[in-house]
Amino acid sequence: MGAAPSTPRLGAGGAASPGAAEQMFAALVGGKAYPISSEFWRQLLELPLTQQWPRDRVLQACHAFAQNNYHTKHLAKILIHLVWCLQDCLTDSSVSNAAYRKAINAAYISSIFLKFIIENAKTDNWQELSLEIDKDEKGLETFPFEQSVEYFLMRAILNYIGSVDVSPESCYLHHELLNLMLVLMSTQLCSGPSPEPKDVHPFIDAAMLQDSSIVSSVVQKLLLNFVKRPRIPLNGSHPTFSDDGEPGVLQRVGSAAANFVLLPYYTFNYLMSSNAEGASSQLAENSLLVLLILIHYRKCITMNESIPSSNVYTSDLNTNVKYAPSFHDNPYYKALNNAKDSQYDRADVEGNAQNGLVVRLSFASLFDALGIWLKDESSVLLLYSLVHGNCDFQEYVLVRTDLDTLLMPILEMLYNASRKTSNQIYMLLIVLLILSQDSTFNASVHKLVLPSVPWYHERLMHQTSLGSLMVVILIRTIKYNLSKLRDVYLHTNCLAILANMAPHVHRLSAYASQRLVSLFDMLSRKYTKLAELKNDKAIKVISDQIEADNISDDTSTELHIYTDFLRIVLEIINAILTYALPRNPEVVYAILHRQEVFQPFKNHPRFNELLENIYTVLDFFNSRMDMQQLDGEWSVDKVLEVINKNCRSWRGEGMKIFTQLRFTYEQESHPEEFFIPYAWRVVLSRGFSFNPGAINLFPVEIHVDDEPSGEQKV
Repeated sequence: MGAAPSTPRLGAGGAASPGAAEQMFAALVGGKAYPISSEFWRQLLELPLTQQWPRDRVLQACHAFAQNNYHTKHLAKILIHLVWCLQDCLTDSSVSNAAYRKAINAAYISSIFLKFIIENAKTDNWQELSLEIDKDEKGLETFPFEQSVEYFLMRAILNYIGSVDVSPESCYLHHELLNLMLVLMSTQLCSGPSPEPKDVHPFIDAAMLQDSSIVSSVVQKLLLNFVKRPRIPLNGSHPTFSDDGEPGVLQRVGSAAANFVLLPYYTFNYLMSSNAEGASSQLAENSLLVLLILIHYRKCITMNESIPSSNVYTSDLNTNVKYAPSFHDNPYYKALNNAKDSQYDRADVEGNAQNGLVVRLSFASLFDALGIWLKDESSVLLLYSLVHGNCDFQEYVLVRTDLDTLLMPILEMLYNASRKTSNQIYMLLIVLLILSQDSTFNASVHKLVLPSVPWYHERLMHQTSLGSLMVVILIRTIKYNLSKLRDVYLHTNCLAILANMAPHVHRLSAYASQRLVSLFDMLSRKYTKLAELKNDKAIKVISDQIEADNISDDTSTELHIYTDFLRIVLEIINAILTYALPRNPEVVYAILHRQEVFQPFKNHPRFNELLENIYTVLDFFNSRMDMQQLDGEWSVDKVLEVINKNCRSWRGEGMKIFTQLRFTYEQESHPEEFFIPYAWRVVLSRGFSFNPGAINLFPVEIHVDDEPSGEQKV
C-alpha cells in the first residue's frame, strides 16, 4: 500500500479521493501509532468506503495490521471510537447521516481485522488482540478504566441494539452491529467442544457481565426482530451512501460482493440478498443467530472461584463419563426462559420484578412467526429452546387451538427427513416429545381435522386428523431411520412420542392404523433375523474365537435393542386397546387383518404378557365375526360394520391393566457439548465464513480452496 504520510490527508474540500482512501488505510495498518485523539480517526471513519481491492491486497493489509497492532493498539482505538460513535447516535435527538456513517464504518472496519486476528491467533488468551491501552494517553480522560475495553465495547453495542428500534435510518447500523457481534463471539470456534476453565472468550464473557436491564432489552429486541422481520431499504439514499449518492461503506444492499472495500472473504456480504424477500429477513436472521449464540454459551467456573449457591448451572454430578463442570449462570438464557406474554395481565409480570426486568412480547406473534419460519434450522433451535426452557411459552403452545400452525411445518420437515441434518431431526422430535408429555395436547391433536395434506405424496389424505398424520409421519421416520441412519436415539424418541399419544388416540385413521401394525411387522422381521444370526454364530465353530466373540456381542446388543423396540410397539397397541378401543375401530380392523404377525411371539417370554391383551381383543372380535350370518364374501365395509357394532358393547373384560408408558425429555448431563457446536454449525450454514483450519469446536473438512493465505503467522 506504500508508505503513509505522518498525517494522512483527504482530497480538496474533505472529499475522499481513491488516493486519499489508500493513504488512510495504509496508515491504519502501518507501524505508526496514531493517538486516539488524532484527527486521523475522524477522517478514517468519515470515508465513504468505495474502494475495491483484490484478495491478496486484503490479506496483505490484514497481516500488516495484525503485526503492527501489538505496537499501535489500533484495534483497541477503533473499538473505542466505535463506542463513542454509538454514544453519539444515542444522545443526539436527531442523528445525522455523518454520525451513522462513522458508526457503521467503525463497526465494519473492526469486524474485518478482528475476524482475521481471531482466525489466525496462536495464543489461548488472545494476546494478539492487544486490547490494553495507556491510561495516560490524551483523549482517554473520560474512559472508565475500571472497565476493560471489551466490556466497554460490549456494553455499548448491546445497549444500542436493545434500546434503539430498527428504522429505515438505523437498520444499516443494526445490521453491521449484529455482524460484528458474530465476529466478536467467534472465538468459541477456536476452542474445543467441551467448555473448560482455561477457555477465554473476551467479548462474549464481557457480554455475560452486563446489567440485567441491558440483557433483557437485548433478548427482547432480538426476539422482536425475528418476529417483525424489519426490512432493509433497497432503494433511495441513506447515510451509508456518500453525499453525491454513490454507494458508501455497505454499497447498495443486493449489489455484487466485489463492491465491498475488503472483499467477500473477510466480509459479511452473504447477508446481502439480491431479492427483496431475502433482504427483508436479514436482520431477523442475524438477530436470531446472535440470540442463539448468547443463550447457549457456558462459562466454566475456575478452580479458584467459589461456586455461588443460586447463580450457577451445574451438570449432573452422577455421570461417570467425565468430571461434571460447574458453569456461571447465563443471564441471556435465563431472560429467555423467563420471558412473558405481553398480552397477560401486567400485574403478573410486575410480580416477578424482583428477579430483574422481564422480557415481554406477544406470544401469539412469536408462535405465528415460528410456524412460518420453521423451515430454517435456526428457528427450530429457537423453538426447542422456548418449549424446553420457558414454561409459560410451552403452556401457551399447549392451549392453542390451531396447533397445526406449528405442527404441520414440523411434520413436513420430518416427511422430508432425507433433506435435513440429523441434528435438525433430533430437535424436531424432541419438541414433539416435550409437547406429547401433556395429555391435553395428545387429545387435541386428534380433534383437529385437516382438509388435506398437499405435501404427502404417497397417498391422498383428506379429512384426516392431525393426530393420525403425526402417527403416520413418526412411523415413516422410524422406517427411514432403520434403512438409512440406523440411529437408536432417533428410534427411541419416535416410539416415546407414540407411546405418550397412545392412551389418548381418538378415531385413528385406517392408514395410520395399518402403518402401526406394519411397524410391528417390520421390527419383528428385523428381530427374527438377528435372533437367527445369533443362533447360527452360537453353533458355528470359528477359528478366530476373539473375533467371533466380538461379532456375537454386537449381535446380542442389537438384538436387545430390537427387543425393547418391539415391547414399546406392543405397549403402544396395548394402550390404545385398553384405554381407547371403542373410539378406534380402524385399529381393531388393522390387527384383525394382520393378526398372523403376532403369532410367532405369542409364547415369547418378553412379549407374551403384552400379547395376551391383543389376543383377548382378537378372540372377542373373531368370535363376533364367526357369529354373523353372511351372504357372500366379507368386504372391508362389512367387517368394519361388525367391528363398529361390537365396539359399542366392548367392556374390556379379561384385559390386564398395565402401567401406562410415559416418556419425558431430559437433557443429557453435558448439553453444552451438543448445543454450543450445533448453534455455531447453524451460523456457518447461514453463510458466515471462517477459516476451517482454525475451527476446533467440531470436526470440519479442510479443502485446499478453503485454506486462506491468512494462515501465515501474524
